[in-house]
Amino acid sequence: MPDTAEATQNLGRSAFTQVPIEITVAVGRARPLVRDLLRLQRDSVLPLDRRVEDPVELYVGDRLIARGVLEELEGDQAGQMAVRLTEVADLSDGI
Repeated sequence: MPDTAEATQNLGRSAFTQVPIEITVAVGRARPLVRDLLRLQRDSVLPLDRRVEDPVELYVGDRLIARGVLEELEGDQAGQMAVRLTEVADLSDGI
């Protein structure tokens, strides 16, 4: 006869894996002075601390989970951006 506690725990894990999670993709950071920030207008250029060819970083909350490169999808999803992962953090201890 199956252990009821074990069955309940397995059901809970299965349900948990179905919860959507938000991932933030960071292409770089800007640290302007407040006076420069207040001068921003349409068509202003805000320099970032990264180069175009540098990898982007993927975060869940404040935790870095992966790095990758930006790509444009093709076919039915042409024009949509995506990230090809080049490095993934060890998530065995959780997010």
